[in-house]
Amino acid sequence: MKYNFGAGPCILPQEVFKQAAEAVLNFENTGLSILEISHRAPEFDAIMDEGIALVKELLNVPEGYSVLFLHGGASLQFSMLPANLLAEGQTAVYVDSGTWASKAMKEAKLYGNVEVIASSKDANYSYIPKDYEVPADAAYLHVTSNNTIFGTELHEFPKSPVPLVSDMSSDIMSRQINVADFGLIYAGAQKNIGPAGVALVIVKDELIGKSGRKLPSMLDYKIHADNKSLYNTPPVFSIYASVLTLRWLKAKGGIAQIEKENIAKAEALYAEIDNNPLFKGTCAVEDRSRMNVTFVTVNPDHEKPFLDLAKKKNLVGIKGHRSVGGFRASIYNALPIESVNELIATMREFAASQS
Repeated sequence: MKYNFGAGPCILPQEVFKQAAEAVLNFENTGLSILEISHRAPEFDAIMDEGIALVKELLNVPEGYSVLFLHGGASLQFSMLPANLLAEGQTAVYVDSGTWASKAMKEAKLYGNVEVIASSKDANYSYIPKDYEVPADAAYLHVTSNNTIFGTELHEFPKSPVPLVSDMSSDIMSRQINVADFGLIYAGAQKNIGPAGVALVIVKDELIGKSGRKLPSMLDYKIHADNKSLYNTPPVFSIYASVLTLRWLKAKGGIAQIEKENIAKAEALYAEIDNNPLFKGTCAVEDRSRMNVTFVTVNPDHEKPFLDLAKKKNLVGIKGHRSVGGFRASIYNALPIESVNELIATMREFAASQS
């Protein structure tokens, strides 16, 4: 058995893998594969309707918001967001909390003025910036809710006088949020929603079409909203597998239940990191992520031996990103507590072998 702690594409529920595999051969007894079914077919139209409805139900999306399933992952949203929301002469403000925030800012600068109002770059993004002022005349405030590389998470969202936008790629559906506090939320699917190939966008309708900019059709939120994400051929398989995952999440008890499980997994692993003398965390305790747990060995010489032991124990994907080093255990929704317990047991075994 493999214990998959990969940062993404990542683990999905086993029953989703099974159902998706069956649909590749025969989608809902149509005699066709999900890979070949027309996106205009009534069977897929029902899948799209269900996906939109499940997102709205699970996240309690209020009236006045559109739910979109789009191509390009979150990285395309780095450009699509300012193209649609940043009017000429306006300034968008960003909180620089890691690699993905930096990449989002780079793309936004192609469309208008960008101001960094807070950053943790000075400490290698080991904490979440706080206590900053948001200009009341900004087009929007952009934050990244969870930083996969550095293992930090924004546990309390800022109160903003302008539309609040968040990249929630790595912690969406993992905890309860108030969607009404946001103007726009976007997320690549390949952490908690489904396989790579689709991005989820939840956008307040009143923000759509306000930039005054003439856009290519594929970059225009209004066109996608008006066409229920079916303006062109969507990533059919990724959307279908995402709907299967959303069904799984609803059956488990929804966001409230999965949040309890995620808290339990994170608390158990952080307790071991703090109590095991051979390991230590890499970021501010108050900003620790529940999705991506980053840590290192106190003695750098122990890093390779521990990775070797982890490989022997079938722990997959725990090597840390080069920006931080050490280890990263991604403990997304579908990762069971048993996998976390196996990692903890391996850490204890390694400590015992070094004493």
